[in-house]
Amino acid sequence: MKNLLLLLIFHFSFFTFHSNAQLQPIKVSDNGRFLVKADGTPFFWLADTAWELFHRLNREEAEMYLKKRAEQGFTVIQAVALAELDGLRTPNANGQTPLQNDDPAKPNEAYWKHVDELLDLAAQNGLYIGLLPTWGDKINKSTWGKGPEIFTPANARSYGKWIGNRYKSRTNLIWILGGDRNPRPGSPDAETWRSMAAGIEEGVGGADKALMTYHPQPVDHGSSSNWFHGDNWLDFNMMQNGHCRDQRVYDKMAEVYALTPVKPVLDGEPIYEDHPVCFNPKELGHSNAYDVRKYAYFDVFAGAFGHTYGCHSVWQMWDKSREQVNLPLKPWSESLALNGAGQMQHLRHLIESRPFLDRVPDQTLLVDARSAVAEHIQATRGKDYLFVYSAMGLPVTLSLGKISGEKLTAHWYNPRDGKATATGTFDNRGTQSFVPPSTGQGQDWVLVLDDAGKNYGLPGRK
Repeated sequence: MKNLLLLLIFHFSFFTFHSNAQLQPIKVSDNGRFLVKADGTPFFWLADTAWELFHRLNREEAEMYLKKRAEQGFTVIQAVALAELDGLRTPNANGQTPLQNDDPAKPNEAYWKHVDELLDLAAQNGLYIGLLPTWGDKINKSTWGKGPEIFTPANARSYGKWIGNRYKSRTNLIWILGGDRNPRPGSPDAETWRSMAAGIEEGVGGADKALMTYHPQPVDHGSSSNWFHGDNWLDFNMMQNGHCRDQRVYDKMAEVYALTPVKPVLDGEPIYEDHPVCFNPKELGHSNAYDVRKYAYFDVFAGAFGHTYGCHSVWQMWDKSREQVNLPLKPWSESLALNGAGQMQHLRHLIESRPFLDRVPDQTLLVDARSAVAEHIQATRGKDYLFVYSAMGLPVTLSLGKISGEKLTAHWYNPRDGKATATGTFDNRGTQSFVPPSTGQGQDWVLVLDDAGKNYGLPGRK
């Protein structure tokens, strides 16, 4: 019995150590384009939007959700402390509200202990939390949600200091300000967010201990860079491209990627799976796995350091007992296994199967450009490999000689199942056309060319 007890203690200690060992603090890479762990190893941001995680799920539900997303290869969960859907006054799953009398200087400890527990669960599953200290204030009566309208530059700083200090020892936190709101011209909004950022930095013990960004709305190019690119607290830019189909997200990404000073960038809210397209389900239907795949590959190949996925039922943790927001199709627990959610890991595996800290977008590889978004082809390369995403499986003609190697090995990589098929060896010069295995709607493919001398394994396999 004693030996069994010792074995259980050892197993628990090993699991705890092993889990924590994976959760090194995250920082910006030396070249300013990517995120890396504290030891310098690359970190691929593959996030899910679970905005209502802390507000609507109890511990058991959250444990199930986090375990599933970890199994699907996600690395980050984006969630809000003071939630969008009346998070101040509608109690959480345990019957608690976050603040006393809506006062950010008077936190309700019971509510925050629940947040603590879910942060622990995330860490145990190897997940980072992109934590929004609050959803954004409502801008006008037409804006959805019942976001907190309680912050000023003064109390935003004190709240930021409090929440920063509470979580200063957490290594699995990335801070996200904003909450789907753009600062209004002539208002104190921008200063309020700057004050909250300053408070967080003070609370955690310094700017180098708080990796931070800002989550905007999709209007006006939908990028944090519009207001805060020159601010030192903004470590990387976040964009929102919204929930319409066939947007030129790669052009927007290229604009922010080109800004100086250089900062990493990603799309923190693209079109969600099972979301009414452009909020018009009657005429446009709901989005599908193909829609979310296209934006993921477009964004990352255009320069993003990672990508955020979203599901319309999951962000709001909707079930049939709750009021719905914008016509979700299935309860959140049934929506975790949607095709798009399972397919996001194939993008992560592809990127991680090649050195990616020197990866750059490069459309000059393409001989033929296509103007239609539905037919778009997007290229990216490292020093000794290149990836080309063909959204409809249309032929790809390349100008070769821009990566190392006299000979190139070619594969077609399937974003739907993560499988790679060899297609030959080619001279690394002149122009060469490549024809995908299939063509048409939903038949997207990635062409992978490697310097043959590097002897890389199959794309998507480390």
